[in-house]
Parts: sequence; structure tokens; C-alpha cells
Amino acid sequence: MNIILFGPPGAGKGTQAKYLVKKTNGFQISTGDLLRYEIEKNSDIGKMILNDMNNGKFVNDEIVNKLIRIFVFDTKKKNKLIFDGYPRSISQAKNLDKLLKESNQNIDRIFFLNVNKDTIIKRIQKRKTEENRSDDELDTILKRYDTYMETTKPVLNFYSKNPNFHEIDGSQKIEEITSKIDTFIDV
Repeated sequence: MNIILFGPPGAGKGTQAKYLVKKTNGFQISTGDLLRYEIEKNSDIGKMILNDMNNGKFVNDEIVNKLIRIFVFDTKKKNKLIFDGYPRSISQAKNLDKLLKESNQNIDRIFFLNVNKDTIIKRIQKRKTEENRSDDELDTILKRYDTYMETTKPVLNFYSKNPNFHEIDGSQKIEEITSKIDTFIDV
């Protein structure tokens, strides 16, 4: 089962993705983790990523698409992909459709964790304290939230026509969100 999790920074995509990995015996593809890994390696790509992130921008689609392709074509992960934070733009959505078609796969479920800005701020402040994440500076998060809402709206419109698209109130407690997701997975 291939699943896409959408939501602004701090919506709980990573938490739900980790749950879904266990439930479906799948593989989490977190663009955030992939990008942070490149930054930690201090590679040229990592430096470009860091520059974009520090300016509250999304990372160049070409870079992200290259990283995603590796996972989609890994035969051990076929039909077991949990996309956490990808796609974020129409070009990424079209790229994913193309990659899945080339690898003879589909998206089985699409979940949008809809969360307002105030809830995000509270969660990010908590996460920053507990996890000390470098990408969790409040002003950066607010820029990323606004960019996310602006950039992702067309992607949501693109996928919302899909019968497997489900919007979930992401401001609920973790267990409530998980339970709601389960109702669509256990069909």
C-alpha cells in the first residue's frame, strides 16, 4: 500500500508515517529526513538545501525528485511507500505520478492533516525544546507554513479529486488522528 501524508510543518506527518510504517510493514520516505541527511553530510546539495530552508523556501524540485526516485524504484519497497511531506508542488506531484507509472505502482491513500497556524506554533515550540531541530526556528517555521499553504494548495486540489483523498483534522490528539487514519486503512 502506497500512502501520501500531507500537512504543514508540525502537522504530525512524521508521527503518523512512523505508525503507518509499522502497521503496513512499509517504508517512510521523509523528504525532511532526506534533506537533513544531505545537510549533515555538508554536501554541495546539502548547502543548497540549507540556504533554501533558512530563507523559508522549499528545496528545489529537481533535487527532491532525484532523491525520491531512488526509493520509488527500490524493488524491496515496491507498494510499501509512505510519503511524508512529498509531493509539495504540482511538478513534484506530476513527477511522482510519472515515477509510479514507470514502476507499475499507484497511490492507495492520500491523507491531508489540516492544522491551523496557532496549533503549529505550539507544536513547533514544544518540538524545538524536546528535539532541538535546527529547522524549527519560529520565524523560519512561519515562513515555511505560509509557503506551504500557498504552494501546496494546487497540489491539494490536484489530489482532492482522487476518491482515496481524505482530509483529517490534524489539530486533534495523536491517537485520534491515528484512529481516523485507521478507519480508511482498514477498509
